[in-house]
Amino acid sequence: MNSEEISQGKTASIISYFWLFGVIIAFYMNNDKKNSFANFHIRQSLGLWLTFMAFGYIAGYFDSWMITTSFLVFFGVLFLFGIVNAISGKVIPVPLVGNFYQKIFAKLGA
Repeated sequence: MNSEEISQGKTASIISYFWLFGVIIAFYMNNDKKNSFANFHIRQSLGLWLTFMAFGYIAGYFDSWMITTSFLVFFGVLFLFGIVNAISGKVIPVPLVGNFYQKIFAKLGA
């Protein structure tokens, strides 16, 4: 991946981390260009958002501010890691689950 490809896909990559609608917008922005940098971050953010919603639904059943706060901090750090990498033009998977997201969403944007 060269610096030109990274700079062309940076906008879609950053947009993809802004809620699930951002993923959809970034996917359609990148649909014609097929930029591999943007595809990488779209897969990362889609996986993060789906995991966040699935575990958030489960965490919502606990009536504990400690569980809710630790859940939000954990995913906040993962999202921050992803968006900082998108802004700085790096292709580093999100810790713990990033490689898994790349595998299960491999056909997305290919």
